[in-house]
Amino acid sequence: MTKETILIVDDEEDIIELIQYNLKTEGYSILTARTGEQAVKIAEQSGPDLMVLDLMLPGMDGFEVTRHLRSRERTQDMPIVILTAKGEESDIVTGLELGANDYISKPFSPKVLTARIRAILRRRKKESESVSINVRQEGDLVIDRTRHMVTLEGRSLELTLSEFELLAFLADKKGWVFTRGQIVDAIRGENYAVTERSIDVVIVGLRKKLKHYAEVIETVRGVGYRFKE
Repeated sequence: MTKETILIVDDEEDIIELIQYNLKTEGYSILTARTGEQAVKIAEQSGPDLMVLDLMLPGMDGFEVTRHLRSRERTQDMPIVILTAKGEESDIVTGLELGANDYISKPFSPKVLTARIRAILRRRKKESESVSINVRQEGDLVIDRTRHMVTLEGRSLELTLSEFELLAFLADKKGWVFTRGQIVDAIRGENYAVTERSIDVVIVGLRKKLKHYAEVIETVRGVGYRFKE
């Protein structure tokens, strides 16, 4: 069975060859680009299923590429995995805020990168097969959007509106990392205020109510939060 097409964007030939070899072994079709301008052109013309994007590129850098692709209808939903220098937390946050779906720090493990790509594409396929998922279940934890209710081991949890929306948002994108800013944008309502600083407070309260299930909400140091895969 033919697998998805991955666009690899990096100005280092050895990095491209390393990623390409590992992804081809998994059966993926590969496209490559060495500049941001080439990446944008290929993405708009070929519509790959996912892009692996280095941030440090000559000319148009990875941030500009992400911003541009997210502003175009054909590429606005294309998954992007950014490659960044190890420890550059500010770059990771900026990339995610601009619309990247995940990140890998250099130096990286090809196996980990391949696993991340596989997970993203699998989630994307599931989402496309189901237009709306009103009830999500993770073990004994059930999130019911229709009834606006969360139950744990059969018992209803008394969550605030912010806690419910935050939990439901992260669960809908299980495994994806979101910055505090992205979470604010997703859960903010007209009748209540949520700030980046208060997100940490909401997380603390939510974890207390989830008790031994608190670990489903993972902290990604220097970046934000995600729902555990």
